[in-house]
Amino acid sequence: MQRIDSNRSHHHQFDEGNPLAQKRILWATILTGIMMVFEVAGGWIFNSMALLADGWHMSSHMLALGLAYIAYRAARHYSRDQRFSFGTWKIEILSGYSSAILLMVVALLMAFQSVERLLSPVQIHYNEAILIAVIGLLVNLLCAWLLHDDPNHHHHHHHAHHHHEDEHGHEHHHDLNQKAAFIHVVADAITSVFAILALLAGKYFGWNFLDALLGIVGSVLVAKWSWGLLKETGRTLLDAEMDHPVVTEIYEVIEQLGEHLQVTDLHVWKVGKGKFSCILALETERSVTADQVREALSIHEEIVHISVEINSKI
Repeated sequence: MQRIDSNRSHHHQFDEGNPLAQKRILWATILTGIMMVFEVAGGWIFNSMALLADGWHMSSHMLALGLAYIAYRAARHYSRDQRFSFGTWKIEILSGYSSAILLMVVALLMAFQSVERLLSPVQIHYNEAILIAVIGLLVNLLCAWLLHDDPNHHHHHHHAHHHHEDEHGHEHHHDLNQKAAFIHVVADAITSVFAILALLAGKYFGWNFLDALLGIVGSVLVAKWSWGLLKETGRTLLDAEMDHPVVTEIYEVIEQLGEHLQVTDLHVWKVGKGKFSCILALETERSVTADQVREALSIHEEIVHISVEINSKI
């Protein structure tokens, strides 16, 4: 049996991090925290369910943004810690997963409070509530601009198998921690828009019910985004990548090396944004070295760590 590990330096930090996003998330956290205080106080004082829901929703976003910032700091701080076999990138993914859970909790609370207010309406002070909601929306838009995922900041890989690019291809380079933070502020912006629409309709048309009704609509949207983020981050945390196009590409490389090679075991998982680790076991009746297999797989730049085991049938 011959065995080789392609990463002979034993450096297992495969993701370079995202310092720009870290800095922007800190600013977004501060802005969100300040606005959250005004919205919760305003919703409580002026009896607006939509505004109050938006304020509490924003409080969860402040917590999620703070969590994202801490995750970036922790991933960088422990980047050289040998306890992390494949780097610290998944600290960021864990943060995104936690943010998705917070989003789901907020969605449920928004729905419950909105239904309660729909059944038991109260008088709303529209002018003051509208002013606070508009300011909240502006803060949300500013934070969304700060956290927008700029593709120019990502490294793009190129190889000969572009025909495998499918719906997974676009998520290769997503910073899921930044994406989670971005979804939080966008969700908050949507609820701010709903709050403004509801308050305007209540003031000019007397549609007081719309305040609570749009709160319910907002909660459904937030729950949908939360579920999508939970699936995406959960997939990465559980290493559920064996249906990814890169797996097919690995099999194709082995087939091109010759029919005498048989894959007996294959494990592929994500270790960074668009970066994968691979453990491959082969059986062969001919003389093939692990270096040859590793060299053949190296055409796929997204495979950054390769371990090969070759067992002879002879």
